[in-house]
Amino acid sequence: MKRFFLPLRLAAAAAALAAVSSAAGAAPPAAHAHDYPTSGRVEYVLECMQKHDGKYEYLYKCSCVIDHIAKSMRYDEYVTMSTALRNQTLAGERGALFRDPVPVKEMASKYRALQASAAKACYVPPG
Repeated sequence: MKRFFLPLRLAAAAAALAAVSSAAGAAPPAAHAHDYPTSGRVEYVLECMQKHDGKYEYLYKCSCVIDHIAKSMRYDEYVTMSTALRNQTLAGERGALFRDPVPVKEMASKYRALQASAAKACYVPPG
């Protein structure tokens, strides 16, 4: 009988929390508006560190850069803009989709400027 006591208590607590959340409008806090998934942040930091010879000091500096980027744009915007910039160097027709359209060029340019500003603020040299 004791085995079922804790899960029932947790279920009751979860139900109470859900009721309170729905009563409060269930709106997410503003602090989470630009929350990036951990995997996205880690991927950025690893790529950034790789560009700087894998030096450990860039773990902190590159983390700082992605934090600055996250404050400036939502994650879906980050994915779109960084993809536009990254794929501009593709050869052939596939690359033309990222090189030729003006809106894509503008996205890549905006992201490049934001990234450069964040890197400067975090003391990361161009790499």
